[in-house]
Amino acid sequence: MTTPPAAPPAGPGTPPAAAPPPYTEASLDALRHHGDPLADAVVATLFERGEVGLFNSLMRYVSVSGQELPAGLPEVAREYLEATAVPPAWVDWNEMERARLFFTDNNVHINTALSFASMPACYVVPPVARLLSATHGLHYPSKRMAETGQFTTYLMRPDAFEAGGRFVPAAQKVRLLHASIRHHLVRADRWDAAAEGVPICQEDMIGGQMFFSMLVLDSLHRLGVHMSVEGAEAYFYAWRVVGAILGVDQTAVPKDLDEARAFLDLYLLRHMGPSEEGVVLTRQLIELYEEVVPGTLFDPVVSALIRHLVGDTCGDWLGVPRSRWDTAVKALPALLGVLESVEDASPFAAWALDRLGHLTSVFELSALTRGRVMHYAVPEHLRKEYGVGTGVSRKHRWTPPPSSV
Repeated sequence: MTTPPAAPPAGPGTPPAAAPPPYTEASLDALRHHGDPLADAVVATLFERGEVGLFNSLMRYVSVSGQELPAGLPEVAREYLEATAVPPAWVDWNEMERARLFFTDNNVHINTALSFASMPACYVVPPVARLLSATHGLHYPSKRMAETGQFTTYLMRPDAFEAGGRFVPAAQKVRLLHASIRHHLVRADRWDAAAEGVPICQEDMIGGQMFFSMLVLDSLHRLGVHMSVEGAEAYFYAWRVVGAILGVDQTAVPKDLDEARAFLDLYLLRHMGPSEEGVVLTRQLIELYEEVVPGTLFDPVVSALIRHLVGDTCGDWLGVPRSRWDTAVKALPALLGVLESVEDASPFAAWALDRLGHLTSVFELSALTRGRVMHYAVPEHLRKEYGVGTGVSRKHRWTPPPSSV
């Protein structure tokens, strides 16, 4: 991967050299009252001037890095896009290349973890489940999965941060999308900010980053996927860069896997639990996956895999059905061990399995997107069918760091 030229830091800037203080209830409480000042200001100005529709129309033509911004783009949006057009100056591009290779070697496993662990984990945090119900809709579960899959695919391409890459424009739009959700829910008085902080607050943004990084690594470990320490650290590092680009506070975010474990443990203990929205979202997600799986014979595997990765307690909270496959999926680590042995023994087998993994991932994403490019637009309003009118009121092999609690 070609190393991009040095550039000034984007948004969050250079992280401090000193480690952040230990995570406590008080420090996480403080994070609940902070959003993303840069993106929030841009969105507020677009709405104040009635320029959201114009912005969305013109931004459909902005899809790759380095292209000329369209004429007529609102000035506040142009300034934002220029200021966030490059990743932070502190990025280690060698580490990012290691992360890309890690993803290439494990793309099917990573996509499995994202789909069957990270997404359901979002639903086991009631405030997040309510927020997702309000903004993505109970009837459109494929939209968020398609957006997430496309976003991750863009991130792990060799040209992700180069001219012509699609990741940075997608990240810029997602950041504004998050800000627009905060704008709508607060203005519509559909969110109890006093009790739950601002929507998509810094604590939840960091929590989401941990779901897509630390929890994925945990899930790969649970599946029996063998990872080097360097590979696990590089994958986590890539999502730390993503968090910085999306407006995550770099003075509060975990800097390594041990800090990530401490944050994730405390975050889940603070918030995880059952909710009606979590059950509905999980049911919709399971039905979506069952549509992707050919036929009906293996439909129960979907629920069994979710339950295996999130555990029985969370599975019960989310209403994940039990089936005869619950025991069978526990044999996955042994099966993956056999495949890894074949891969290690033959360069051709390694190439063939990598290609099969790539094609499987392409098929999964194509099924979710139905062959379309997902556009991350700023919603001009949250329609009733999105739930806003329903009264929404939160080779050394790597092993996970031990629980901090």
